[in-house]
Amino acid sequence: MAPRTPDGPPPAPVVQRVRLRYAKRGRLRFTSHRDFARAFERALRRAGVPMAYSAGFTPHPRVSYVGASPTGVASEAEYLEIALAERVDVERLRTVLDAALPDGLDVLEAVEAGPGSLAERIAASRWHIDLPGVPVEAAAAAVAALLARSEVLVERLTKEGRRHLDARAAIVRLAASRAVADDPAGGHAILDLVVRQVTPAVRPDDVLAALRSVAGLAPAVPPLAVRVAQGPLGDAGEVGDPLAADRTAEPGAAAFP
Repeated sequence: MAPRTPDGPPPAPVVQRVRLRYAKRGRLRFTSHRDFARAFERALRRAGVPMAYSAGFTPHPRVSYVGASPTGVASEAEYLEIALAERVDVERLRTVLDAALPDGLDVLEAVEAGPGSLAERIAASRWHIDLPGVPVEAAAAAVAALLARSEVLVERLTKEGRRHLDARAAIVRLAASRAVADDPAGGHAILDLVVRQVTPAVRPDDVLAALRSVAGLAPAVPPLAVRVAQGPLGDAGEVGDPLAADRTAEPGAAAFP
């Protein structure tokens, strides 16, 4: 028996790839990756984006997500790449997609993809973790205790059950400073954290669990973590811009409205 083949013509070829940086803000930080993907595909349809589709019996728009943040944390540096069947003006694309998404899911930047893989440029993440009610001195002492260790194992509940991971090994930089805005008590601690992208990924809650383990740091108010950057890791521990190499690409003629 001959193998079944999908009816109809093959999908249109990819003529352009566009990389987007977007943010998860406010209450929308509780959006799961699956929920965001559904909202984003609805926005693509609503905005009339000329998407390229996969082949097969159930074609779907060609969207590649890179390093999605955990549910419950905010981010200013989420990335994805889309494949298009027609060339577009990337800034026009950014504008219409941003308008089609709910407030709090905000498309901040769009660039035409240059050579190479976007995923291969994501080597580290930088986080700011706000610790309401925690004096900066207590946070700094806990940070020093954690950095003095060569290994700190923390437990995480996964789909496969409970597993342990070394939170210390992924930390490139961790420092405590004083955040004074809107704080009538005179200031509280905020952590500046850079972690390598490892498997499984070390998240802010893993680092907070490590601080609790080594120094008993347990904020009474839930911390607020915000990813402020992700990209290549520099020699001095800084996190670079993963779209920098794409901005030098020569734009082509645009067909999007």
